[in-house]
Amino acid sequence: MKIQWPQGKSFAFTIFDDPDSQRLEDGKKIYSFLADLGFRTTKAVWPLGPVREPNSPGDTCADPAYLVEALDLAGRGFEIGYHNATLHSSSREETIQGLDAFRRYFGHDPVSMANHYNEEAIYWGPARLSGSRRAIYNVVALGRTRNRHFGHVEGHPYFWGDVCRDRIRYCRNFVFSGINTLGDCPWMPYRDPERPYVNAWFAASEGSNVERFVRTVSEANQDRLEAEGGACIMYTHFGHGYVENGAMNTRFRTLMDRLSGKNGWFVPVGTLLDYLRQKNGVREISRADRARLERRWLWEKLFRGTS
Repeated sequence: MKIQWPQGKSFAFTIFDDPDSQRLEDGKKIYSFLADLGFRTTKAVWPLGPVREPNSPGDTCADPAYLVEALDLAGRGFEIGYHNATLHSSSREETIQGLDAFRRYFGHDPVSMANHYNEEAIYWGPARLSGSRRAIYNVVALGRTRNRHFGHVEGHPYFWGDVCRDRIRYCRNFVFSGINTLGDCPWMPYRDPERPYVNAWFAASEGSNVERFVRTVSEANQDRLEAEGGACIMYTHFGHGYVENGAMNTRFRTLMDRLSGKNGWFVPVGTLLDYLRQKNGVREISRADRARLERRWLWEKLFRGTS
């Protein structure tokens, strides 16, 4: 059964943009382009600047010009999301400082977040999976992410699960190759009783760089999303190839221009999830349904390289 979208819209589409490798001027180009087309999406930020060696390039809210741009986007209807406190691992105390800075800058706690690959990432690496699927993941990943993420581990210096539960509404987990995210994860936003420190989870569609994004948002896939009346939450990094030598990727421009002409509901991630929550509540996912999600994600991770 199709969702009845607001304003007589036929489907929903949005983007959650992680800040990795994104520079201020490149981001301005992309967000100005999206705004002109009528899209309102979610831009995640790091609230704090680094105090140790970064594990990723990218700008943070410690840069006054970057913060001004983020505030301007928020004022124009974009959502500002959270990508952990900064671009290196942060202790519990530093994470709280980051969330306090976010609230000070934007007037509220984050509605939505996605883990960066920091040690305080919550339910990340093998902890994304359960049972035998976790064991398979560890074998395939050669144990590289085992004992690396501690945001949910009580008593650890990087633990902040209780803070996450108190201050953040939605957290991203599984990423799928299909454009209809809601078709792949019809329970979202959902609660996982085995992972109680996250209030509600959401999934996303693969677009971690510009090549993957344009593949997922191809003309045929756009038409499929519209025909199915579904919802797409694209996962991406606008810092990964969207702007080269000052010029925006032509294929990205063409596809987004085409998509903007359709009868889509183009709202931020938090707005979309709040609407689904209003319609269906936050459903507690069953073990069987979660196993189905995990198997699908693990298969795509192994054979399609999804995130």
